[in-house]
Amino acid sequence: MKKSFPFLRTNPRTIILDGVILLLFALVLYLSYELIMRHFVRPPVQTERAGEESGEVIQIDVLNACGIDGAASRMTSYLRSRGYDVVEMRNYKTFDIEESLVIDRIGNLDNARRVAYALGIGKENVIQQISEDYYVDVSVLIGKDFGQLKPSQERGTH
Repeated sequence: MKKSFPFLRTNPRTIILDGVILLLFALVLYLSYELIMRHFVRPPVQTERAGEESGEVIQIDVLNACGIDGAASRMTSYLRSRGYDVVEMRNYKTFDIEESLVIDRIGNLDNARRVAYALGIGKENVIQQISEDYYVDVSVLIGKDFGQLKPSQERGTH
């Protein structure tokens, strides 16, 4: 008496077709993953300066204004991974800022809005304080809402 397994296929043509179907299924899964990552988890951001200096990357300084250890470092790593030029990272003069702020330093609010979008900071927290003492386009003050911002939710950033 011969044992037969109905799930085993012996026809080479059927085996090849099953392999092609499996390969196409894996390709669809991969493309779906990439679509979700690019449009929902890590949407594309604009890292180039808006206006006259277009073509150059926005320069940022990151200031820890919440007192959370490592917040400025994680913010810096996140911004650099997205393509921004973080030129300085330091503590702010106080640690009592409730909501994170993005500050335009050169008179181009579009640059600050681009950074705010990349971080998940609302437009209402984008302000302008032009100063010739700063040599960056944008300053980011990390507030106590750091836990709700994208850098705090990224894995592998330190």
